[in-house]
Amino acid sequence: MGAEKNLDKIQKAHDSWEKETLGSHQKKHPDRRKDFVTTSSRPIKAIYTPLDVPKFDYMNDLGLPSEYPYTRGVQPSMYRGRVWTMRQFAGMGSAEETNQRFKFLLANGQTGLSVAFHLPTLFARDSDHPYAMGEVGKLGVAIDSLKDIEILFAGIPLDQVTTSMTINAPAGILLAMYMVAAQKQGVSADKIGGTIQNDLLKEYMAQKSWILAPAPSLRITGDIMEYATKKIPRWNTISISGYHIREAGSTASQELAFTLINGMEYVRVGMKQGLDVDSFAPRLSFFFNAHNDIFEEVAKYRAARRIWAREMKETFGAKKERSLWMRFHTQTAGCSLTAQQPTVNVVRTAYQALAAVLGGTQSLHTNSMDEALCLPTEDAVRVALRTQQVLAQESGAANTIDPLAGSYYVEALTNDMEAEAYKYFDKVDAMGGVVEAIEKGFFQREISEASYRYQKEIESGERTIVGVNDYVLEGEKITIPVLKIDPEVERRQVERTQKIRKERDNTKVEAALAGLLKASESDENVMPHIVDAVKAYATIGEIFEVWRNLWGEWDEPKIF
Repeated sequence: MGAEKNLDKIQKAHDSWEKETLGSHQKKHPDRRKDFVTTSSRPIKAIYTPLDVPKFDYMNDLGLPSEYPYTRGVQPSMYRGRVWTMRQFAGMGSAEETNQRFKFLLANGQTGLSVAFHLPTLFARDSDHPYAMGEVGKLGVAIDSLKDIEILFAGIPLDQVTTSMTINAPAGILLAMYMVAAQKQGVSADKIGGTIQNDLLKEYMAQKSWILAPAPSLRITGDIMEYATKKIPRWNTISISGYHIREAGSTASQELAFTLINGMEYVRVGMKQGLDVDSFAPRLSFFFNAHNDIFEEVAKYRAARRIWAREMKETFGAKKERSLWMRFHTQTAGCSLTAQQPTVNVVRTAYQALAAVLGGTQSLHTNSMDEALCLPTEDAVRVALRTQQVLAQESGAANTIDPLAGSYYVEALTNDMEAEAYKYFDKVDAMGGVVEAIEKGFFQREISEASYRYQKEIESGERTIVGVNDYVLEGEKITIPVLKIDPEVERRQVERTQKIRKERDNTKVEAALAGLLKASESDENVMPHIVDAVKAYATIGEIFEVWRNLWGEWDEPKIF
């Protein structure tokens, strides 16, 4: 009763202030725009009060760090004990060049590796395939066989660093290559740590680098989860990625909802594989975007942790605390970077990184200022890494846990985003589940419509993008250095791959691929056969061709 009286008192004071104080002020000093909205076009009120969180319950809605519902983070001391992993995404040209970049980043204070693969590898094509012509090494590192992975990590002790690999359709092949390369260094599979993205569901929704249809893709995903759970216990088998959903144009709420929907589907895949949920759930990780609106992003991360903990506990019956934890990596928003006035991207990235840290990320990649123009130069990537280091050591953002907790605005945003996520859960359930919704084009249509609205707001001037539709420099010339990949990279890579095929034992390759085909036609786990093929120096293209021939490639539904 006392709380209700207090809210009544606040309501009366708020109404009086809004009418008399704010109203009279706005007559002389009107708002600078008609509507204030977030990056996702969410309307924002002038002021937030306890009226916006009337049923706020500290223990149920917030709790304490590392305790259910984990709104405030999964580690007891968060960054007071150890700052987030600084994991800059890197991949350029050949394995040799990328190996040098890895060593440069580690020498400059990076604490984890993250591999960007070129397009042919993403689509499981070797560098000498006709489809790869002109693309070799251009948008990431060229990897065709185990030999390339051995070169990529030469001189880097794989028991001392963790590695994230942004790879999806051929994820199991790259995991096998990494494991075998580590074994050649004398590092056993139970000593390596890292992540494969391995998130095919979001490929159908957003990033579009799928190859097979959803059903066989999820079958392979299940095999990877089972194999890694038993053989590579420190490995995160899936990085459930909202990042690319946001990069495709979704709102923050869509990124939150679609990512969690996919995560829950992967839990079902693991359980269908016969795994106990507590045996694999602690090794599911997440990957989110950090866009421009600091408070919307913080609310998204906090809502994500709370929803995931609840669903793992109540829907899937997880018992272990770590099964309820949402651990996530964050990357600043590539789609927010501009080719115009590229040095301004340093500012954007710094604010986005601040949002990720205030939201409690476990690891972070900060984009380089030149990424709207090219792969990052050394100077640009050093500034991006230094941005994280200044944030960790000088800003004060890492000094206390969940510093925005209790903000009426942030708590109201967190609750709103949670409610919106559950509305999407209900819609997808009504369609029969995530795969059915993909096949109907639901996610694709939702993202496309949100992206279209955002672009129209820019074109109409409703939304300001500094340097693009306002504060423009007439006759601007790009003055920062631009990295270009030497065309010789392609020639040398093709030559190496063809040499590998001539010098390896092709009888072993054929036997391994035949074993993979037989396992794929049955319920046998495919991963041991992928490992055999990798050890025989079969190429990614050769291994994946087994599945192309067996299951064919998938065409997505057309949406209008």
